[in-house]
Amino acid sequence: MSNSEEQLNALKDIRQMMDRSSRFISLSGLSGVFAGFIALIGAYFANEEILKFVNGRGYSFGVEGEMDLEYNLVKLAIITLIVSIAGGVLFTYRKSQRNNLPIWDKTSKSLLLNLFTPLAAGGLFIIALLFNHPNTYSIIAPTCLIFYGLALINASKFTFSDIRYLGYCEVILGLICMFYVGYGLIFWAFGFGILHILYGLLMYFKYERGK
Repeated sequence: MSNSEEQLNALKDIRQMMDRSSRFISLSGLSGVFAGFIALIGAYFANEEILKFVNGRGYSFGVEGEMDLEYNLVKLAIITLIVSIAGGVLFTYRKSQRNNLPIWDKTSKSLLLNLFTPLAAGGLFIIALLFNHPNTYSIIAPTCLIFYGLALINASKFTFSDIRYLGYCEVILGLICMFYVGYGLIFWAFGFGILHILYGLLMYFKYERGK
């Protein structure tokens, strides 16, 4: 091996070490696929609840029925979120163990802080919106997409840069949804379901398959 080849290999090793120290590379593409499927399942059951409410099956009429629907949808959203996070942690943990990388370090902490700051702001914004303007629940879906996209963009500098483009897509989708609030569930399912699956598959075949 020539000196130039040794120097190139040394530079590659240094670059890999720098990437590992500055980016969280244990994030698994399969976690995105899993979260996408769970989101689609959650959207299906949410649509079923809405249809039951519209057709007067299992719900009373008036304000009481609307409150029951909102409660069931919030409960379904929380369950969907918990299952998605649990699956994401599991797949990411498996990848970190396979690559002998730490799953909890300074970089992962920075990633979570930058991810959850916009998400927390978005969650509080939605709660305040519903508290002060109960009839504005139709813009919850686009608001979720926009703040989630901003969170991904904000956190992308601590992990794979590909996540930034997923964030852009979520924000654009949310902005479009603001003009078609009656189709919020469809946009929500596409953003959190289809886009997650496509992104997860891209990440898996780009960074994980065969490694």
